[in-house]
Amino acid sequence: MPSQRLPSNIQALVQEAKTLYEMSFLDGGEDNDLANEPFHVSTAPGRVNLIGEHTDYTGGYVLPLAIGYGTVCYGRGRVVKTTAGIKCACRIVSSQHAKVVEFEAKLSLLPSDSENKWANYVQGVILQYLPDLANEEETLQLDVAIAGDVPLGSGLSSSASLEVATAVFLESILSDRGFSSYRTKAGKKSGLGDKERKIERALRCQRAENTFCGVPCGVMDQFVSSAGCHDKVLLIDCRSLDFREVSMAVSSPKPVLVITNSNVKHDLGGSEYPVRVKQCKEATEILQSKINSGIVSLRDATVRDIEEATTSGALKGVLLQRARHVVSENQRTEDTADALEKGDWALVGKLMNLSHESMRNDYEVSCKEIDFLVDLAQKFEGVYGSRLTGGGFGGCAVTLVDEGSAEKLQNHLKEAYEKHTGMTCNCFVTSPANGACLITL
Repeated sequence: MPSQRLPSNIQALVQEAKTLYEMSFLDGGEDNDLANEPFHVSTAPGRVNLIGEHTDYTGGYVLPLAIGYGTVCYGRGRVVKTTAGIKCACRIVSSQHAKVVEFEAKLSLLPSDSENKWANYVQGVILQYLPDLANEEETLQLDVAIAGDVPLGSGLSSSASLEVATAVFLESILSDRGFSSYRTKAGKKSGLGDKERKIERALRCQRAENTFCGVPCGVMDQFVSSAGCHDKVLLIDCRSLDFREVSMAVSSPKPVLVITNSNVKHDLGGSEYPVRVKQCKEATEILQSKINSGIVSLRDATVRDIEEATTSGALKGVLLQRARHVVSENQRTEDTADALEKGDWALVGKLMNLSHESMRNDYEVSCKEIDFLVDLAQKFEGVYGSRLTGGGFGGCAVTLVDEGSAEKLQNHLKEAYEKHTGMTCNCFVTSPANGACLITL
């Protein structure tokens, strides 16, 4: 993507990362052994999930879109031999963390401590790309400066944005070697198609977050950051990894999406997220043994299965609640994609409202601040629907509203939220953006 076509905020991030690189790594105009290497610049967006929450790690359906906020990686790198007597160091620095983190890219690398926890998202992705090198005598030497404007802990996937931007940066350095281990495993002699690259990149980033960062997330966040498309939402089947681009029907009045950040932070790695994953597995095992042996994951269960499990007492309490949310949310997600294409905004809004009710009552991942914002939005003139978006326990609400009412809605939410909570909330209008790419300077 040519730099002159970049959104103004991404251009600003490129400049911010460039300045940070020069301050952190240049010494008298030279940056050690990498001085003769070309610069590589990548960017990847955050995301908003329109509907389909906590369904991805059970192989279900999600309906996210990439947003205009993202992460930029700016730096240099090369493949080096560990036997060449070169110090094979990777150095990374973030605009949000002043300290440079230095490490060697090797499979025995352990996660960084709490002070440099952010670096785990970069290091974990690097480990996923090491198998693309010829052998253990080769490794990567990198200097990378990172800047981003996805609000941290907001439910807009700042971590996936960082992971995918890192992946695209590494692919640029590896060139033809990129994905070579995948091609070998899949028996492919030629390169991968664009769609296949995007999917494999997302899976690598998901594995990095699962195994190196300790977050048992599904693939949705990394998937849409990698494969997002301008003016399209993606209906993703998280089992088959197939997806289709869904366009919003042209209509008048035209609806837009307003994102409201509650500024209540969450940390999925140390929160209730892993508990929900475990509960879904337990519910699946009960459904499989007592209701339908064909239920391998909650994706396979139907509303009728849940009703039978309720009537028979096979599922009770919290496990019933968790299963009921996931099964009904999968159906709502498919129905929402169809309604978007038909321009049935009233139905889209109804499904969004039902989704929030389910997340609040059955999945129990909302919070009082988000519930207050959603309730305000749902009652506002011109609004079709509103719900929590993201993993929950804080973060953001997404609202579908007539374009002509969007500004008044934002002002109403800001004023009422501050009066009620004493906190400020940030609002912005968004539309589907492109996924990750290299930036040509």
